[in-house]
Amino acid sequence: MAPNIEQSAFFAHKSPDRIVRDPPKFDLEAYISNYEGHTRLDRLYFIGTTSTYLSVEAMHMAIAEAKQGKDTQRYLKLTEDFSEIAPEDPLANTDMAWVEQKTRELKAEQERLEHELKAYKNNLIKESIRMGNEDLGHFYYACGDFPASLKAYQKTREHCATARQISDLTLRLVYVSIAQKSWTGANSHLSKLSAQSLKTDEIAKQDAIIPACRGLAQMGMHNYAAAAKCFLATPPSYMTVDSVANIKWQKEVLSANDVAVYGALCALATMDRSEIQEHVLSNNDFRNYLELEPHLRRAISLFCSSKYSACLEVLEGYRTDYLLDIYLAPILRELYGEIRTKCIVQYFIPFSCVTLDEMAEKFKISGEGESIEKELLEMIGSGVLNARIDLVDRLLISPPINPRYTIHFDALAMAEQYDHTLRLRLTRINLMNAGLELRQNKGELVQGSSGTIGEGIGASLRGLKTSMGF
Repeated sequence: MAPNIEQSAFFAHKSPDRIVRDPPKFDLEAYISNYEGHTRLDRLYFIGTTSTYLSVEAMHMAIAEAKQGKDTQRYLKLTEDFSEIAPEDPLANTDMAWVEQKTRELKAEQERLEHELKAYKNNLIKESIRMGNEDLGHFYYACGDFPASLKAYQKTREHCATARQISDLTLRLVYVSIAQKSWTGANSHLSKLSAQSLKTDEIAKQDAIIPACRGLAQMGMHNYAAAAKCFLATPPSYMTVDSVANIKWQKEVLSANDVAVYGALCALATMDRSEIQEHVLSNNDFRNYLELEPHLRRAISLFCSSKYSACLEVLEGYRTDYLLDIYLAPILRELYGEIRTKCIVQYFIPFSCVTLDEMAEKFKISGEGESIEKELLEMIGSGVLNARIDLVDRLLISPPINPRYTIHFDALAMAEQYDHTLRLRLTRINLMNAGLELRQNKGELVQGSSGTIGEGIGASLRGLKTSMGF
């Protein structure tokens, strides 16, 4: 069925770089069982409109899921797109009777909630007003109207009376912002959570949620280094945390597998080998997440062992899976590009020259019209790789370095810094000997003759500068 699906009207008008034709390694039913609510429907729709291999199965599950909820607009969008993908499928026909009935029910429910809120406002009962706005926020969220939901939740702030209510409200705002993919808003609301004064058990649950959500927000804003730190700081308790603010965060926002994948990829893209060894492989907390994705642990171990081509090969094997992830797909090309660039740079460090044929064999390029020479030229031009290309002998050459000059330059810089520190300390001693009052600093006072030390350092610097030609 895949060839027919690929030739359907929907995929014919879709950009080729946004179509995934290869089958993924995961089983769709097992994969989607990790999610509930809006994110489950959102992920099914994304897979159904991206993967030609899983399109029909994902759309079947998405349409069935939509009919169990209140988002009629999403159901209409699903059937409209599915009618272009598989027009002969029975589920491609819109169930207008269900849509009309559900619309009437939703209109009646909305009128009831608004009428109750109006009555609460007339009675001036703060707790009832807060709950009325909260119920409206829940209703709008279930209907897929996220801006109206966010507005309703924000109206409850002035009626919150306890720290717990403010915390739950802020978490709800984070929840809706993530659903909207408003990463700046989500990060802003997360920053307000740290100042809340809650009970010990409530703080523990909240502290487990904040790093994972902040990592997702940073990753969405392309701040991969900050995202890696947040994901790596997510405690293992996130995997067992129950509902907080009536939200199942591990089911409705990020699963433990997502934390492992996002954290590992962001770390590989931004950290060097020593940092990865210290903060990823030696991180006992994050190790619990890596056990859920053993191939990523293998890729990280290969990177730390300087087996860069094997590391890239492992990651390429899961490219299709990550292209079907709703948060990874838009940034995967950038992430993989940064990881590949780091591998090339690290591989070349020990060598004075490497043949281009060997580089092409180690770091294979799959894109049409691409070559290792073009990639290396871009890296050299951007200053990422300090090297030159000899197209005659087909060599990648490291520029010559004068070790003697480097050692002398470093020694001179160290001597100047030492001289500056000594002069400051000697000045302090002279001021104290003159009877002036000074504030006590943490640094220890230097004992000795100011003339002898100053003359010795000055002479050493003058001799070193003369020998280097400065």
